Amino acid sequence: MRALIIGGGIGGLTTALSLHAAGIDCRIVESAAQLKPLGVGINLQPHAVRELTELGLGDALERTGVRTSFMTFTDRFGGVIIALPRGLSAGYRWPQYSIHRGELQMLLLEAVRERLGADAVVTGTTFEDFVQDEDGVTARLSTGEERADVLVGADGIHSAVRARLHPHGDHLQWCGVQMWRGVAEGEPFMDDATVLVAGSNAVAKFVAYPVSARARERGRALINWVAEVKVAEPGVVELADWTGQGRLEEVLTHFADWKHALLDIPGVIAATERILAYPMVDRDPLDGWGSGRVTLLGDAAHPVYPIGSNGGSQAVLDARVLARCLATAGRPEDGLAAYELERREATNALVRAHRELPMESTLRLVAERAPQGFGDIADVLTAAELAETAEAQRRLTDMDVEELNRRASWSVA
Repeated sequence: MRALIIGGGIGGLTTALSLHAAGIDCRIVESAAQLKPLGVGINLQPHAVRELTELGLGDALERTGVRTSFMTFTDRFGGVIIALPRGLSAGYRWPQYSIHRGELQMLLLEAVRERLGADAVVTGTTFEDFVQDEDGVTARLSTGEERADVLVGADGIHSAVRARLHPHGDHLQWCGVQMWRGVAEGEPFMDDATVLVAGSNAVAKFVAYPVSARARERGRALINWVAEVKVAEPGVVELADWTGQGRLEEVLTHFADWKHALLDIPGVIAATERILAYPMVDRDPLDGWGSGRVTLLGDAAHPVYPIGSNGGSQAVLDARVLARCLATAGRPEDGLAAYELERREATNALVRAHRELPMESTLRLVAERAPQGFGDIADVLTAAELAETAEAQRRLTDMDVEELNRRASWSVA
């Protein structure tokens, strides 16, 4: 069996490694002329770290990322609302890593080229269309046609493969929140391993966490940050570019007067060399991803609002399940159908859960009840409200600890 993967991002590269480990030949086609360590930070949840560890990448993740200890929610002044343990601190056998997306991509790319060969990833080549028959699928690329047994669209939220499979009514849905993102080197904050979430995007919200083990070794922190502000009513947008340029003054206007007890938020923003601007968008869940010998994976299949630190992790799970299903099915079509059956409803449920913005109601409530800050959260929220807050975040991010710890491996000999 031979698979052609469209897209050389986290999902596509992990798919290649997973298929190779399962004994399935594959190749990646990427539209970018060159793959570079671009972007900002990402979190890998324990369920994804387990899969990458089983692919032999555990040591590389440890050398590159930061083991996340807590996800701590505060008001705009730094008053702690709730601190949720993450990764090993939460009882998982695998850590959560905060890591630079570009470094993770390069880590995966190096492993693909080392294991599958230098020509396993073809860059500067765009996907245009496909046709399939009983014996396989032919992809039409900018460089010509290529034949494979299966075609996997792992080409992101603007997936060209998805557009061919679902050409009508599949618009980008914007919740009205504008995001600005960046990375800046600075002094370590808190325990140098916490994901800090401050404020509410009803007014302004700021997320920050360290992403570099190498910066840590120098006594510094490479701080990934995300600023979120509700600027419009929800609606459809035609384009959302992850590389769109943001301006310092348009971000800083929302945070210039913040005096946060745990982090100099205006200082982190001002120290950022390049700011990216992006609307918080997703797409409506699909009733079916693929057809016959063609399927979707990662953001091409189920893009979510980036509020649960789980989008990239779900792409890793997709890749591992896809490889297992293809390796154990009698026919390629049956393998893709089994993969979609296992993953589609689970990920569609996550898309819907993210749209509820479940943490926002609690964060707004704190801002309304204690607009000038607080000393003890027990004076602001009841124990039941705090428990509901923890459960809301768990629905977006976590897998059951015991279930993940005891589940059999998805690896295929």
